[in-house]
Amino acid sequence: MIEIDGAYGEGGGQLLRTALSLAAVTGQGFHIEHLRARRPKPGLRPQHLAAVHAVAELCDAEVEGAVLNSRTLTFVPQCAPRTGSHRWDVGTAGATTLIFQTVLWPLALSGEPSFVELIGGTHVAWSPPVDYVREVYLRTLSAIASGAVAEVDAERWGWYPRGGGLLRGQIHGGAALDGLSLMERGSLREVSVLSAASNLPQHIVDRQAAQADFYLRKQGIVARIEKDAPLSPGQGTVVFVLAEYEHARAGFVAYGRIRRPAEEVAEEACRAFVRYHRHRQPVDEHLADQLLLPLALAQGASAYAVSGITQHLLTNAWLIGQFLPVEILISGKERKAGTVAIQV
Repeated sequence: MIEIDGAYGEGGGQLLRTALSLAAVTGQGFHIEHLRARRPKPGLRPQHLAAVHAVAELCDAEVEGAVLNSRTLTFVPQCAPRTGSHRWDVGTAGATTLIFQTVLWPLALSGEPSFVELIGGTHVAWSPPVDYVREVYLRTLSAIASGAVAEVDAERWGWYPRGGGLLRGQIHGGAALDGLSLMERGSLREVSVLSAASNLPQHIVDRQAAQADFYLRKQGIVARIEKDAPLSPGQGTVVFVLAEYEHARAGFVAYGRIRRPAEEVAEEACRAFVRYHRHRQPVDEHLADQLLLPLALAQGASAYAVSGITQHLLTNAWLIGQFLPVEILISGKERKAGTVAIQV
């Protein structure tokens, strides 16, 4: 039984999600105390419970403490992850993309394909939107897996607070992962901007798109602008900026809220992209920690340069070391550019 202090580092839900993935992959049980101790509302929230139940279903785990607001959890897998078709309902606007990433590697490393459906939030704060998972995370992984690991899309979008979105994913199974060397991103090939809103006036989408185009042109960048009005039971608005380079992809997102001008939403996402573009490191700070788990499970050594070292990255590296005999060396100061090296 691996003992985990949930208050370590950033002390959030990522500790739990990574532990669940690795427990299913390795068959090792864990006990975690002080769950999400550094969050305003500590303990298990609905989206974390959904992740626990999803992975428990995959590997028939024995679970103790899986109740709302619980600050302790014991999780012991009883079998290898079961492939096939799975459907889980978060029940709130909790992030379906985070749960998808939690079940991805137990299923991707299994021998058969799987299909998953997740109901909840698809475009909510503090989590990658479906667009980022599809266009940045999974596209980057295809380079280390010699092909696509999975496909994912939102058939119906879920915004905070209503949720109700529908994420559908196909996970191919039988993934064989190689190490990654990504120290240079090469020249910029294309920037695209998605301005989208559900059940809101069209002028919001138009103003977001126009401001993004104006802001980027001032930086000497001409972007491809797309507009969308996705199906959703709720209301919400987003701007997603995708940057494609010779060797790398990066994504930047901003969400609207009541009484926030559409122009501010567009500028937030564009400013984040411009900051990244000026630093020249290939891996954005969000992708940096998301790559740790698959690369720790890969067959070869990896090294990549990141635009920013975050507590998420440092904490995820520590947690992976509790399960796997890998050495993860992170060089650089927090909130600054740096490098990650993984020796398996």
